[in-house]
Amino acid sequence: MAKEKDSKKIFDISLIKRLFHFVRPYGLFFYTSLVLAILMAFITPFRPYLIQLTVNKAVNPKLIIPDWLQNILQLGQNHTVFQFIINITIFQIIFLVIESAMRFAFSFITSWLGQNVIKDLRVKVYEKIMSFNLSQFDKTPIGTLTTRTINDIESINDIFSDGLIPIVADLLTIIITLITMFYMNWKVALVSLAPFPFLIVATYLFKESVNASFVKVRNAVASLNAFVQEHITGMHIVQAFAAEEREFNKFNKINKEHRNANIKAIFAYSVFFPFVELVLAISTGLLVWWVADNRLDAGLLVAFILYLNQIFRPLRVIADKFNVLQMGMIAAERVFKILDNEDILPQNKATNLTNINYPIKGSIDFENVWFAYIEEQYVLKDLSFSVNAGETIALVGHTGSGKTSIISLLNRLYFINKGIIKIDGVNIDDYPIEKLRSSIGVVLQDVFLFSGSVMDNITLRNPLVSRESVIEAATMIGMHDFIMQLPGGYDYNVMERGSTLSLGQRQLISFVRALLYNPSILIMDEATSSIDTESELLIQHAIDTLITGRTSIVIAHRLSTIRKASKIIVLDKGEIKEKGNHEELLALGGLYSKLYEMQFDNMVL
Repeated sequence: MAKEKDSKKIFDISLIKRLFHFVRPYGLFFYTSLVLAILMAFITPFRPYLIQLTVNKAVNPKLIIPDWLQNILQLGQNHTVFQFIINITIFQIIFLVIESAMRFAFSFITSWLGQNVIKDLRVKVYEKIMSFNLSQFDKTPIGTLTTRTINDIESINDIFSDGLIPIVADLLTIIITLITMFYMNWKVALVSLAPFPFLIVATYLFKESVNASFVKVRNAVASLNAFVQEHITGMHIVQAFAAEEREFNKFNKINKEHRNANIKAIFAYSVFFPFVELVLAISTGLLVWWVADNRLDAGLLVAFILYLNQIFRPLRVIADKFNVLQMGMIAAERVFKILDNEDILPQNKATNLTNINYPIKGSIDFENVWFAYIEEQYVLKDLSFSVNAGETIALVGHTGSGKTSIISLLNRLYFINKGIIKIDGVNIDDYPIEKLRSSIGVVLQDVFLFSGSVMDNITLRNPLVSRESVIEAATMIGMHDFIMQLPGGYDYNVMERGSTLSLGQRQLISFVRALLYNPSILIMDEATSSIDTESELLIQHAIDTLITGRTSIVIAHRLSTIRKASKIIVLDKGEIKEKGNHEELLALGGLYSKLYEMQFDNMVL
């Protein structure tokens, strides 16, 4: 059933229409390629006709040449055979050059068209991926999105360079050639094309066989991309648990599936192409026998041999081109599923934003907030609390209590299911997303650094941020001297994911990044849990600098950080269990007191 479904995709008109929406900006080139396809189809049978006349004229000097050709060749009524052969040879060379130029232009234009379409489509897809809600990345392997953005879109290019338009050109060539053959001598045409039905059946079987293999190849490629991306990213875990051999065996299994699918396709090619040559040889043999038996002219024999080649040559590849087209359409369907995905970042609901004052002061209100990553499986349940502008609060609780979910909702990284979140008394859904997030600084426990310099990672390659402002921010929290100790200072290359820096060093860079944009609200998600003791004073100075004058929400395990909070909210299974300052909660003797005693005794707080 899946195979049948895939076979129908090639005729999915709605999909083709959507794809050709990206062709519109290049309409002139598209129609030019179609015109060239039609012209090439009509001129292809002309050269065999000229060769037929040349052979017949050489055999029979008295053969009458059509007047229109004599005018083109500039021959008089009493021309000799030698003059005719010389002139028609020169004409054929010129004609061949023109035909070759047209084929070059056709090939170049279709490839150029395909490359521009996939360039625009890839930009559109990447733009869409950038707008996805984070829940999409929770559910979709990164390797799959990489395959959609690169491999599948590259397959769409083949629709233009090797698929739809070339198929039209080949079919037109075959049709015009067949019409020419039957017009010249229908009996000879019938005899020479007698094995043709066998070739049609073989072509269909070849197309179906290769298509099934290509579908498996495409799926195997997606699996390989996802597997390799995931395991290279998590290689330290694989090696830490000595799982190299087990994971290698998994990779080897997927790789074998990819190889087997390719081998099946290769086998089909190995059978089909020799069969085409065999049918062509039989057709040529029948042609020679019929012409000799009926004593027809030699020129007709030569012309029909050339016509057969003009039919069989595109037939050798047309089945392959149909598969290319079909795989391109399947890839297009996958890509359009990305574009049709509406699980994107929240958009502004308000039509009147005059009630929003900038800059944001930083007061925060959670009012009866419910949230679930998976429907009805709530991780936050009827959550309500307030934070005054400039106030520092701490969120504490066991792992999975909902601390990180709170800050994700504040940043509008996910949709809330019920309730409302306000900043400065305004629903966060009413803020432009860029304005909201530029007002919130985030320092996470797991700091992600891009390959590039320290400067690039602090500024996120924002050209509007000056080097001087970066140095000023780093100096303000005591980071400048540390950065200058690195080889190259601010130009030091941290490599992919910051692999050349320690966890603490990456954390320190994230502090400078947060301070640089001078946010009104600061979020620190366990930002100091990975810092070594040697960096403790530097980190505490950085935290003091960051939280001064800002609304701060801190998820922390270190005692010094929690004690500075004016309010501590204790969470358990998505619910608020206790509120108060450090002393009040200890005196209460509840959940916070137990957490404090347990963590302090283990020297974690």
